[in-house]
Amino acid sequence: MSNKPHSVHVDAELCSGHGRCYVLSPDVFGEDERGHCVVRVALVEGESLRAAQSGAENCPEGAISLQERS
Repeated sequence: MSNKPHSVHVDAELCSGHGRCYVLSPDVFGEDERGHCVVRVALVEGESLRAAQSGAENCPEGAISLQERS
């Protein structure tokens, strides 16, 4: 993945609240009142991008996506 800024998206329909994303990457992801993932930072780069990638890679449902922005 490139170092360009990426947008972060969570598919609320897929998220079942395992919490791996916000445990691994609390600066990028948080939790709602049901324990489901919410995005704290919608556009990431640098260290935040690496944190978002870690959260996405560890999501059992594949509910997190990252898209490169120019």
